[in-house]
Amino acid sequence: MLPHKKITILVVDDELSIREAFSDWLKQDGFEVETADDGPVALAKIKERHYDIMLVDVKMPQMDGITLLKHLKENDPDTAVVMMTAHGAIQDAVEAIKLGANDYLLKPFELEELSLTIEKLVQMQTLAMENLILKDRVASITRFENLVGQSPPMLKLFETIVNVARSDATVLITGETGTGKELVARTIHARSPRGYSPFIAINCGAFTEHLLESELFGHERGAFTDAKFTKKGRLEMANAGTLFLDEVGDISMKMQIDLLRVLETHEFTRVGGTTTINSDFRVIAATHQDLQESIRRRTFRQDLFYRLNVIHLEVPPLRERPEDIPLLAEHFLRRYATETGKKIDSIHPEALAAMRRHAWPGNIRELENAIERAVVVGKSRQIKPADLPFVFAPGGAEEAANLSLEDMERRHIALVLAAEGGHITNAAKVLRINRNTLYEKIKKYGLTP
Repeated sequence: MLPHKKITILVVDDELSIREAFSDWLKQDGFEVETADDGPVALAKIKERHYDIMLVDVKMPQMDGITLLKHLKENDPDTAVVMMTAHGAIQDAVEAIKLGANDYLLKPFELEELSLTIEKLVQMQTLAMENLILKDRVASITRFENLVGQSPPMLKLFETIVNVARSDATVLITGETGTGKELVARTIHARSPRGYSPFIAINCGAFTEHLLESELFGHERGAFTDAKFTKKGRLEMANAGTLFLDEVGDISMKMQIDLLRVLETHEFTRVGGTTTINSDFRVIAATHQDLQESIRRRTFRQDLFYRLNVIHLEVPPLRERPEDIPLLAEHFLRRYATETGKKIDSIHPEALAAMRRHAWPGNIRELENAIERAVVVGKSRQIKPADLPFVFAPGGAEEAANLSLEDMERRHIALVLAAEGGHITNAAKVLRINRNTLYEKIKKYGLTP
């Protein structure tokens, strides 16, 4: 076994031949090994450094193994201890276990048995350390990779990401537009064994069926009119890495069939090609749509849903975690103050209170855009309510009560457009209307996308 980190082992035995044999054998297994010929020498060594594992003979002159074990558990309880005792002295082994030894070996034993015992201890220590790290991280975290939050829903999400990242299982991330689904996908990838390989993202809703086929599978030169060169598809580029299918609910039924086949076999051919290509990729998909409802409307295949929904993560909307708003606002303030070179270092309490009251239909993306705007227009070292979009201004609720329905609609559309950076498709999804309807309202109200 070759451990991920250099495990240190101290062999304590008064017989030179045993010390040398164990040392040579364990070094071949990839461990760092030191030896001690009696208890006092071992005690001196553990004062100088920590050992992950100690092999201790029970019968030794000057200080027996049981006494050494007692000293060790008092001074370095995290060290795993394996006691070695002769056949017929099993009572010594039982006493050692009661005093905190992790295991025992009865002499004489095969060296393969020693390797198995050490391997078991290494695995136990690794799991214990991972659990401690995870508990510590979840208990105190406010920033996880590039995800920011301390609310219970986010802490639960962080913990799930840690567990999900270790596997190659397909993940389906759902949540409203602007909640950070792609950021969650990138975090899973970064913390996975594939983290040093490509993360290839594609917005499935941004392409027609024909273009999406070419983007995913690639195409050969001459496959269609504009195919002047052979092009690798995203499936091929994601080899050894992660393929992120954003807005997977927008894929046509034909493409769903093709995608299902690829997800099951990891084999495909480029458009216009005949050569079968294999690609080792992990799939993470995301959508803001209710795919169960899409299945009922027969616009999304149930078998593809089951293939994607091996592990499901729901990213909570910002309105369900208001305690994260100050953290996120400070996070974006630092970013945009640095980018613009403006000396803005705090947010007025009234501005924070206004942010907490807002429903944030555009979620984190809307909050980020609001803070960026506030940094740009701000004239002091503190973000004031007046620096935020007009709906946050003091007295906004009273003013809204005197507005007509059309004025309210105009303001809301303007807010969502601003939150989405003028992106028509994203704004239409937040407003839950189609693009043409949104274009008509923009024209009607004289808005600028």
